Amino acid sequence: MQPQILSISYFVKPTAKLKLSETLKMGSEAEIPKKPRFLCLHGFRTSGKIFKIQSEKWPQQVLEKLDLVFPDAPFPSQGKSEVEGIFDPPYYEWFQFNKEFTEYTNFDECLAYIEDFMIKHGPFDGLMGFSQGAILSAGLIGLQAKGVVLTKVPKIKFLIIIGGAKFKSQSVAEIAYASPIQCPNLHFLGITFFSIFLFLILFESIYLITTLIQRFQREQDFLKPYGLQLLESCVDPVIINHPKGHTIPRLDEKGLQKMLSFIERIQKMLPDKEEK
Repeated sequence: MQPQILSISYFVKPTAKLKLSETLKMGSEAEIPKKPRFLCLHGFRTSGKIFKIQSEKWPQQVLEKLDLVFPDAPFPSQGKSEVEGIFDPPYYEWFQFNKEFTEYTNFDECLAYIEDFMIKHGPFDGLMGFSQGAILSAGLIGLQAKGVVLTKVPKIKFLIIIGGAKFKSQSVAEIAYASPIQCPNLHFLGITFFSIFLFLILFESIYLITTLIQRFQREQDFLKPYGLQLLESCVDPVIINHPKGHTIPRLDEKGLQKMLSFIERIQKMLPDKEEK
C-alpha cells in the first residue's frame, strides 16, 4: 500500500483553507517588487525597435527588473539616418531643429503625441531617453512640473538619460530648467576626444596618434559637454561613465552595480507590489 501523502490543506477547515491561501498569496506577492514602467524615447532618426535592440546589450538581471515601452517618434525621418546600414528602416524623429538647435519645428505636436501615447498606454513611472529622446525626457520633467505639458497623466517619478543634454531654445529652457530636477535620475556619459588627449601625446608615433585621433573622433560622445551641463540642473544625479561614444553602452561591473542600486532604490518608491 502506498503511503498517504497529506498536504497542509488536509489539516485545515474549508473556511480556514481560503484564508490560508489568501495569506500565502499575499506573502508571495510581497516578495515580488513591482517593475518600474518606463516610456523609452529613441534617438534622432532611429526608431523604438532600434532603441529596444540597443538596450538589449544590458544584462538580463537589469532588463528583468524594468518594464520598458518603446514607441516610434511621430515624424518619419526627413534626412539620412546615422544608423543607416547598421539598423534597418523605417527611421523617425521627434521634432526638427535648426543647425544651432535653438529653433524647433513640430515641437508642440511632438509633446501632444507623447502625452496621447501615455494616456493610451500608461501609466508610466519614468522616462528613459537616448540622444534626442534623452533631451526630451529630461526637459519633460521640468515642463510637466510647471504645468505646461503632460497635464493629463501622472507625474513622472524617475529618469534615465543616455547621451543627453539640455534644450538650447531659450523659450523652452527657461521653463524646463527653472527648477532643479529632483526625481531620481541616472545618467550615462561617454568618452570625448579631450578625455584621452593626454594619453595620445605619450605616443611618439605620428601615425599612431593620427589613427587614434580618427578612431576617437568616430567614437566620442559629442553630447557629453552638454550632458555635463544637464547634470548641473539635477539633484543627486547617479552617473555611469563608459569608454564608448554616443551610444547605449554595455555595462561593466561598476556600471552594473550602479544601475542595479538605482533600480532597487526606485522600486522601493513604488506604491504597491506586482502580482504574479
